Amino acid sequence: MDDIEEARADLVGRGVEVSEIFHDEGGVFHHAGTEKRVPGLYPGRRSYGSFASFSDPDGNGFVLQEVTERLPGR
Repeated sequence: MDDIEEARADLVGRGVEVSEIFHDEGGVFHHAGTEKRVPGLYPGRRSYGSFASFSDPDGNGFVLQEVTERLPGR
């Protein structure tokens, strides 16, 4: 699945508590804290720019990242 909105909706439909979609105000998400998170999709839906997060029942955290176009070599 390459659409973060679809992926989030699928997880929510399965009963997973998933954050709202967000992006980082500086354009690079550093996975630490929430202070620079901006609600909503990254403007223009730039690849690697939009995220959503959730935890499993054991407390392990996961971050979804939207990839619309892979970087060369990936």
